Amino acid sequence: MSKLWGGRFTKETDKLVEEFTASITFDKELANEDIEGSIAHVQMLGDCDIISTEDAKTIKEGLVKIQQKINKGEVEFLVEHEDIHMNIEKLLIDEIGAVGGKLHTGRSRNDQVATDMHLYLRKQTKSIIALLNDVQKAIVEQAKENVDTILPGYTHLQRAQPVSFAHHLLAYFWMLERDKERLQDSMKRINWSPLGAGALAGTTFPIDRQQTASLLGFEKVYPNSMDAVSDRDFIVEFLSHASLIMTHISRLSEELVIWSSQEFQFIELDDAFCTGSSIMPQKKNPDVPELLRAKTGRVYGNLVGLLTVLKGLPLAYNKDMQEDKEGMFDTVATLDGSLRLLAPMIRTMTVNKDKMHQAVSQDFSNATDIADYLVTKGLPFRQAHEIIGKIVLYAINNQKFLLDLNIEEYQQFSPLFKPDIYEILQPKNVVGARNSQGGTGFEQVKIQLAFAEQFVE
Repeated sequence: MSKLWGGRFTKETDKLVEEFTASITFDKELANEDIEGSIAHVQMLGDCDIISTEDAKTIKEGLVKIQQKINKGEVEFLVEHEDIHMNIEKLLIDEIGAVGGKLHTGRSRNDQVATDMHLYLRKQTKSIIALLNDVQKAIVEQAKENVDTILPGYTHLQRAQPVSFAHHLLAYFWMLERDKERLQDSMKRINWSPLGAGALAGTTFPIDRQQTASLLGFEKVYPNSMDAVSDRDFIVEFLSHASLIMTHISRLSEELVIWSSQEFQFIELDDAFCTGSSIMPQKKNPDVPELLRAKTGRVYGNLVGLLTVLKGLPLAYNKDMQEDKEGMFDTVATLDGSLRLLAPMIRTMTVNKDKMHQAVSQDFSNATDIADYLVTKGLPFRQAHEIIGKIVLYAINNQKFLLDLNIEEYQQFSPLFKPDIYEILQPKNVVGARNSQGGTGFEQVKIQLAFAEQFVE
């Protein structure tokens, strides 16, 4: 039989079955990790006298040669060899002869593939943390330039209270900081070694799992062989964290789309991150943030897909688990591309400070400050709230804003109003007055910025 496992079979695998069950078209992504794990495994086999040190040396040298060929694009992976593990083992045997068949002593593809994915996700998680860090740096850079820039803050997408634009941006900084922390915490689960668990029950060979774990930089060894080969929690956890990261990216992207619209004109995205229309020459479309919004859906889908695959699986390994990889690879690629675009898009966007100031000067987002003003004069807040509601209605009916009303108009509603109300209502003073910890007051924003800079490297 042509298969490396074919001794028990009397017929060749049906070609349709071969194509349907093969994973090499996508798990070739794990080639470097597979060889890294194999080098550690064969080193341990030699050190434990399970194979001779000479054979171990020959196998290691063969693996290094194959890795070099793969990285140079000189290797063709074949569907008939099913997956990355069998392809590499076949390449090894072709390279060094029958001794290459000793590599698989004391392990199974079940613990091998689990090890590959732990190694892969560890590397990718570190990379994504670094990319998140760069987006945070871009946010900090824009925030530093816009501490005194004022725009309307919204609730229910209705203007609520004026805020510092830096304060608004920094809200996303802290979302991404939590994302980083979740990924950093997940490393505790990713950094476990399944290698040596065998197919499900361990092995009869006197292997040293601690040695292979140490060689591969793992912190712990799975204490249960069945759990080791069937655990995909660490992938689900990664996909969950990725989904939340994409949620945050999507929320920010939505704001960039809104802010750059003709109706708002709060920002302008750099031409490098926009496209035009095939029919309307005036258009400048925010395609990048729109796609970032949309790609969130595919990451959610990858999470739900894997959860659905796993939900009814008995222990230990099942072929269903082959479906754990494509969604993981796709999510890594989506996150990587999204974060690499988001950082420079934030850095290069132009902030239209005048439009933002105009917006907060022609609305009622300073209404709460009139209520606070009356409270400082001794009026209970609930009564002050009712009075301000009537003042806003009066202003709307007379096509005025709060700063347009004269003192006599204010005093129609309460004798507590004095001319100092006009200073209270200035947008800059409205923002500056919110000096409670974590508030949008300019001094608080500066404190927050200094604090944020401690979290980026």
